[in-house]
Amino acid sequence: MSNKIIVLRDESDEWTGRLARLGLGVLVGAVALGVAGAWLARDQMARHQRELFSSQPLRRLAALGFLKGQPAVDNVLLLRDYLAWEERPLLKKRAAGILAAMETELAADATEEA
Repeated sequence: MSNKIIVLRDESDEWTGRLARLGLGVLVGAVALGVAGAWLARDQMARHQRELFSSQPLRRLAALGFLKGQPAVDNVLLLRDYLAWEERPLLKKRAAGILAAMETELAADATEEA
């Protein structure tokens, strides 16, 4: 009589392991995309804030368009500085309109929170 050990594999354990590795891979990928997206958004904000004071009027106009959709106290202060710096009447008028709208929106948000 020989002592043989017979090992029976359960296929469900193999599938569970595969699914766990797949889930972990998806989670790691999602976190990496989130980090990359946050970094790109931050970089984009910094670039547009720099281009607001560019020597090229078209870049300044594009930066104003971007800032229009980003109401924040920092952007209000930035637009006030820009208005003092800008010489072109068309860009100055555009910035003043954006600033007024941004201040109104932030004031409305502040009263809702209070």
